[in-house]
Amino acid sequence: MKSNKIILMGLVLIASIFTGCSKWIDFNPHDEYAITEADYLKTADDYKTMAVSCYTPLQWLNQAMVIGDIASDNAVSGGENASDVLDLQQIDDYTATPVNGQLEEIWKASYEGINRVNYLVQYKDANIAGEKIEFSGKEALYGELYFIRAYDYFMLVRFFGDCVLFTDRKLGVADFGTLQRVSKTEVYAQIETDLKAAINVLPPTNSQPGRVTKFAAQALLGKVLLYEEKFDEAAAVLDDVVKGPFSLVPNFGDIFLLSGENGPESVFEIQYSNGSPYYNWGGVTRGQGNLAVQQCGVRGLNGSQEMPYGVGWSTNLPTLDLANAYEAGDKRKDETVFDVEAYKTANPALNVTYQVAPYKNTGLYNKKYLPMKGQTSGQVELNYANNQRIIRYADVLLMAAEAINRSSAPDDAKSQGYLNQVRKRAFGDELHNITATGTALKQAIWDERRLELGMEGDRFFDLVRTGQAAAKITGFQVGKNEVFPIPQRERDISGITQNPNW
Repeated sequence: MKSNKIILMGLVLIASIFTGCSKWIDFNPHDEYAITEADYLKTADDYKTMAVSCYTPLQWLNQAMVIGDIASDNAVSGGENASDVLDLQQIDDYTATPVNGQLEEIWKASYEGINRVNYLVQYKDANIAGEKIEFSGKEALYGELYFIRAYDYFMLVRFFGDCVLFTDRKLGVADFGTLQRVSKTEVYAQIETDLKAAINVLPPTNSQPGRVTKFAAQALLGKVLLYEEKFDEAAAVLDDVVKGPFSLVPNFGDIFLLSGENGPESVFEIQYSNGSPYYNWGGVTRGQGNLAVQQCGVRGLNGSQEMPYGVGWSTNLPTLDLANAYEAGDKRKDETVFDVEAYKTANPALNVTYQVAPYKNTGLYNKKYLPMKGQTSGQVELNYANNQRIIRYADVLLMAAEAINRSSAPDDAKSQGYLNQVRKRAFGDELHNITATGTALKQAIWDERRLELGMEGDRFFDLVRTGQAAAKITGFQVGKNEVFPIPQRERDISGITQNPNW
């Protein structure tokens, strides 16, 4: 149950309401409640079911991917007018304040995931009754949990820098106001600890799509190490993933189709579905569906029955700067930026009509997550089932190329090889291979990340970690905008400090 006073707790497991009941010797909570915390984690299935629930808050983070592009030079907020999703407009314009609902949701959703994981960690060795529940696969299950907690903390440290760190238990009412932020160095250390623990126990593959594997944990660890500028370690762990069972999908656009989910290039995806249709406009990111898909669709789009695309809100619009960054012949351009007018002209038989994006129109839309007819249910806007691609094999190749290039013993040939695998798919030939070395090769890898991962939510964070943000982003202030503000409501309630210059 969520406390209305502690944002960090999020929608904590119902068990939290019963904290402290045991001290009233004459009171049996079953007198008033059908289920109490003492009834939890009695069987292996209880552990497995609760572990699945720890994945759920990952779905609520879909706006993090939107922000990762509109806060950069890749996209603008778009929308109906200057006040349409004002929180995103302010992030785009670099006028955001600590009172921002989108940023607060990322904070809350991340800590909800952490709190759920911590509950299971707290009772790993024995449940609340002191009973030890052992079952086959338990260690691997906890590997998944460590990954999820690491991912949530990585989200927090990228967005907010120093943050509140707790790992031993779920928060309760008694913890109110007692926790303060710690340095991002400490947070990164915990992320590394969790991911290394996960790697030690996770299997290399999982029969159930979306479940964390050893390779997913290694890939995330490699990414974390890049952010920490531990390039030698990053190169080693990412090389292990490169040697894994992954391959580049021949046709770049196929990755983002419904049929392309959890394919040979997928290292980790956040799973979305619409099996239980969602109708709650008061919690637009809290259903099973991916709201980011609805946001990026073309406003007022219509046409003949054969037209595959659904209507959207013209939010998160790619910039002309991104579109112009692609070289002639780069097949990724048309699969990343969707030019609706060009599509209309090329398909006269479809009788395409649409409403020009009213605000910050670029004429371009996010093709990777463009809404498609027949892939939603219930309240149409809230139930798109498109998975969010979090780590792809191409991303791993580019991270490995960068880590090798920036390591203590650079290997330009190996770094070029990984980079050029990505470019060979993009152009369908080897005529566009990169032959640069040293610093020029590093910049080529950074530039390639923009082209390969455009509109997937990494651009802002890449610019910050590589020191390019001030030169690339209008309005970016060094010493302030490397992180976002701590939500003011959290500060008012918990008394934690704010980031510098916010």
